[in-house]
Order: sequence, then C-alpha cells, then structure tokens
Amino acid sequence: MSGERPTVAVIGGGFSGSAVAFHLARAGALANVIVFEPRARLGGGLAYGGDDPIHRVNVPATRMSLLPDDDDHFARWLEASGVLAQDPQAIAGGEAYPRRREFGRYVAETVSPYLAAGAFRHVRDAVVSLTRGVDGWRVRTSAGVTLRADLAVIATTHPAPSLPPQLGPLRGEPGLIADPLVDNVVGDIGTDERVLIVGAGLTAADLVAALKAQVHRGPITLISRRGLRARGRSLTSYSPEGDFLDPPARAATALLRRVREGVRAAEAADGNWQGVIEAVRNQGQDIWRALDPQARRRIVRHLRPFWDAHRFRAAPQIEATLDAKLKNGTLELKRARLGAISRDAAGFLVELRDLRRGSAETRHFDRILVATGPTHRDILTSQPYLAGLAASETLALDPTELGLWTSPDGRAIGADGVVDPTLFVAGPLARGTFGELMGLPQVSAYALFIAEQVAAALMSVRQNQDAPVA
Repeated sequence: MSGERPTVAVIGGGFSGSAVAFHLARAGALANVIVFEPRARLGGGLAYGGDDPIHRVNVPATRMSLLPDDDDHFARWLEASGVLAQDPQAIAGGEAYPRRREFGRYVAETVSPYLAAGAFRHVRDAVVSLTRGVDGWRVRTSAGVTLRADLAVIATTHPAPSLPPQLGPLRGEPGLIADPLVDNVVGDIGTDERVLIVGAGLTAADLVAALKAQVHRGPITLISRRGLRARGRSLTSYSPEGDFLDPPARAATALLRRVREGVRAAEAADGNWQGVIEAVRNQGQDIWRALDPQARRRIVRHLRPFWDAHRFRAAPQIEATLDAKLKNGTLELKRARLGAISRDAAGFLVELRDLRRGSAETRHFDRILVATGPTHRDILTSQPYLAGLAASETLALDPTELGLWTSPDGRAIGADGVVDPTLFVAGPLARGTFGELMGLPQVSAYALFIAEQVAAALMSVRQNQDAPVA
C-alpha cells in the first residue's frame, strides 16, 4: 500500500461535514476525502438545506462564516451575490439576517471549486453501515456500494424529535405532525384550524412565522412546561460582559449564581442580560470543561431549558411576528404539559396540565405539531450505521446524554471507555464534551479543529504505509 493516498470518509454533508472536507482540501491534505451525503447540494443539511423563505438565520451574518478567521466572509458573499438587494427585509437593526437557505447556498458555492478540482468527492448516497476491517473502515451505502477508508468522520445531523408518550398512540394520524423540520410542513393547514405546538423554542417560532406567511388566522397555542419561549435577538448590540473563568466554577449552583450576579450588575449599569449571555457563550467551552461531571448532568437536567431560551434567540423578524400575534390574541404561550389526548369528531381533545398550579384544562385542536427539538439520547438509534457502531460498542452516549462520547481531541470513545484513533465526531454531536457547540461561530471553529486533527492523523497513516516491512 506504500504510495497510496489514505482515504477519509466523511459521513454527512451538511455544514459540519462540508466544512471539514473544505478545510482539509484548503490545507492541501494528501488524501482521498469522500463526503457521503444524499442531498444534491453540499453544505445545507437539515439546518440550511430547506427552501422555506420564512426561515431566517438567528445570528447576524457578520457572525456566520465558513472561515473562523474571517468573520465577514458570509457577509461579503451576501453583498456580492445580490441576495440582500432582493431581500430588503433581511436587514434589522443594521444587521443582516438572511434566509437560511442562503447560508446553505453560500457554503455550497464556497466549497464547489474544491469539489470541481477533485480535492474531495461527493457520493450522493446514504451510509447504512460503517464497520472496521483488517485494513481500516468499510463504508457501505444504501445503493450497495462498499468503500474502504483509513479514517472516518461522523458528521451526522441531530436526531428528529421523539413523540411525547401521550402522542404515541396517535402516531400516523394525519393531524399530527411529528417532525416539523420538513419543507412546507404547514402548507396544508387550513386557514382557520386550531393549532397546538408542543414546544416553544426556535422551531416553534419558525412554525408560527410560517403559518402567518400563509395567512393562517386560527388560534395557535404554544405549550412549554416552564412557560418559556425563545427570546428575540435585540436590535441593539451588546458587548459581552463578565468573566466566568477566573476562577472557573466547578459546581452548577456556583455557575448559576455568578451568571445571575452578572445580569444584576449589567442591569444596574444600564446594560442588558444579552451581553452577559454573550460572554457565557463566548467562554462556554472553557466553562463546560471546568465543570465536574455531576455539575454537567445537573445543568442538563435542570438548567438547560433556561439556557436554551436565552442562548438561542430568534431573528428580530421572527420575534416581531410572535409579538404581534401574542398582542392580537391569535397566539398564546401557555405553561403546560400534555395530559390525556383522544380524538373525536371535532379533532384532538387535549388535556393541558400546569403542574405548578395543580390545574388542568381540556381543549380541542385540529392539528398538533411537535417542536420539542432533537432527542439527543436517541442518536445511537437514529441511523442504521450509528446503531451498528453502538451494537459493536464502538460508539456510546456521552455521560450527559447530549450526544456521542467524544475525547477532547474529537475522537469517538467506545462503550469500554477506549478512544478510537481513527474515528472522529464532527458537529454538535460532540456537544457533551465541548459544551457550547450548537450554533455558529462555535460549530465553524470546531469543524476546523476536527480537520486539523484528521490532518495530523493522516500523517500517522502515511508513515505507517511507508514503514518498511520487517
């Protein structure tokens, strides 16, 4: 095998997978890099591959870039492509919040010259199994093609939301939309239908905006067990405020106390909580590393919904839609969880329970949309190849159940606690180890980090190939 280029299999061609391949190509990696992605276009994936014109990025364009060392790369592309001229509503507070599909298009156009030059390949097929052979990995696709690889990168997307137990018996009912992350999923909802959205985060906000765009007039109810909804991104820019690393907090309560103190101090100085959250986000990975395992689990169990509601803020345009509908009464945010659910001639009969108040009420809805977000603990069963790796104990959930167990250098850890030197985890599935890894710019920086780790591993592969046989 001396002289052969080693092969890197990247499974998933959304943002993370495309970014890893792009950075390897840009660095001139001497390897055959193959990206397995069923979609025709690389770079979009679940987050940026849709075509709904209502869905916008929730981070200003100046903070979204394929190049971590060039924050304005996407913003310059927007100007040069003429996208902003065609979408004047993208500008809010002096910042651009373009449609999500435009970011996917930007990534595709940025990586396309390397793809055209053969610096990496796109195999338009889904991976159904990834198994270890005597000479590396065997990648088998749904078309029955099998390829060998020296290194593999898992760049798979989030698992879909899981149905709440109360909705399980209704699976398959036409009025129940279990996965709202599908193009035009609300397109057949009638103008006056009564809609229940289970969840009140960014996905729910997008669904409300999509319903408004198709002139839906019926009542919409968002339910959240804690009465939280995604906050909107302020039109005023707030600089990060606070140092949460000197000294680092080891316990969940200590971290929460410091964040609350930071918010009070910012407000006393005519600041805003958003500046404090920005500081926590910027320091997020180091904050997470400093926490002991028990503290991480407590945060995931008790504080994560509050963090998500403040960290993942809706674009100003989406926030304005929610505010207007809340004001005119066509949208309601209710603190509740699902109780008993049945069907009758009028639709779904749903019991909404508020456990804090010990109260419950029953309402009729024509549609139920599940917008609870990805079920991270289901990642090992979300795709056949991941299930196979789990069955062989090559993969395991991380201790916080946020994704795959991953080492600090981005490699997969098996059920036996052993790091696999040839299997890498890209994207938010490594969140359990790295903490703040759900949005840009963190995901972009992590993709570059993984590319660098893969490049270093390629050197070891080539050295082993060139080693003389005894």
